[in-house]
Amino acid sequence: MAANADLTTVEMPPAQMLDELQRRSSLCVRSFGLTDRGKVRDTNEDQFLIAVLVKALQVQWTSLPQPKIQRGNDRSHLFVVADGMGGRAGGDTASALAIDSVESFVLDSLKWFAHCTGDEQDQVLADFQRSLSEASFRVQTEAAKHRELRGMGTTLTLAYSLNDELFVAHAGDSRCYLCRNGSLYRLTRDHTVVEEMVRHGELSADEAKRHHWRHKITNALGEGFPEIEVEVHKLQLEAGDLVLLCSDGLTEMLSDEKISQVLRAETDPERACRQLVASANEEGGKDNITVVLAHFDDARQSNKDLTGANRDYRGRAD
Repeated sequence: MAANADLTTVEMPPAQMLDELQRRSSLCVRSFGLTDRGKVRDTNEDQFLIAVLVKALQVQWTSLPQPKIQRGNDRSHLFVVADGMGGRAGGDTASALAIDSVESFVLDSLKWFAHCTGDEQDQVLADFQRSLSEASFRVQTEAAKHRELRGMGTTLTLAYSLNDELFVAHAGDSRCYLCRNGSLYRLTRDHTVVEEMVRHGELSADEAKRHHWRHKITNALGEGFPEIEVEVHKLQLEAGDLVLLCSDGLTEMLSDEKISQVLRAETDPERACRQLVASANEEGGKDNITVVLAHFDDARQSNKDLTGANRDYRGRAD
């Protein structure tokens, strides 16, 4: 109890509290995802997932004239990119298993906090750390059962938005970026030998781009990584933010500046994704390319601008 002695509780007036809740719920999401084999690889070992979580009540029997399924207004969004490793048989299996494991975890185990506090936000981060550890164990278990899958693994980068909060969990060299007010910020670091050398001052950033160890991963899901370390972040979103998840097939071909130029020029998620993939292929397309883009809009403004607001195009305006 003594540890809390310095904390001060401020009572928020009911009207102010309502305004705060409305503000925190005032972001809507338009999203799109795209994966491409590229110009060199024979197969595509990348996988991605975009999912919306909604509260739903399914009526079994009632005397009232109402729909059998009713959905609440609260919703959250899950975005995942995984880049498999292990050759023709193992890579796509590892990335698919990892995403399926995370999807099951979110559906069955993640506690839903419509308006979570600081402690609850930390619990969400801990839950996603556990989900990636469980996904890694599942990939390892499957590899141990099948000789042809030995050595398979995958990167995994995950972003989860709840109202105006963004939670990121990450292992490997896929990336998560935030584009805000025209500036691009990398939220994750690459878990590679070369990135470690740069951080320790053993290589410059320019030398790292050409180093032959730049693809040697030090942390990922699956065999060869028994002690996975899950990097986590949380931040507050603002209207106009863009969140990009991508495999290294994009970032190996396009600089951060080129990616930023595309996102500044095109805020529609589908068109931006298609432009990024096309540009990576134009630069050589040496690896599989996967991009997932989410645009966070002011819901109140969007409701004014979008007549017939529930547009579906594999990404959705919510």
